[in-house]
Amino acid sequence: MQKTIVKFVTELSENASSWQRKQYKKYNNIANVCRNIDYDIKHGVTNEEVLSFVDKVRNDSTYSDLQDNIVSMERLDEIKRYVLGSRNRRNR
Repeated sequence: MQKTIVKFVTELSENASSWQRKQYKKYNNIANVCRNIDYDIKHGVTNEEVLSFVDKVRNDSTYSDLQDNIVSMERLDEIKRYVLGSRNRRNR
């Protein structure tokens, strides 16, 4: 789950190969990330763990390179909204 979130939030590097760009475009979208998070939740990860990791990426100094990037923070907000929305759907 952590690797999926960090990969989604991180942008593609400038010197990425054409294969890497193709894979990034194909798999690094919110639908695939949500599917992977749902799979992880189904297999034991809790919503609170996902939300705490999102908060860690937002606040921890080890992720300072992502915190400086506005697009990364918007993507992180997208994930947070999805997890909060899915938690509300499951509680009904």
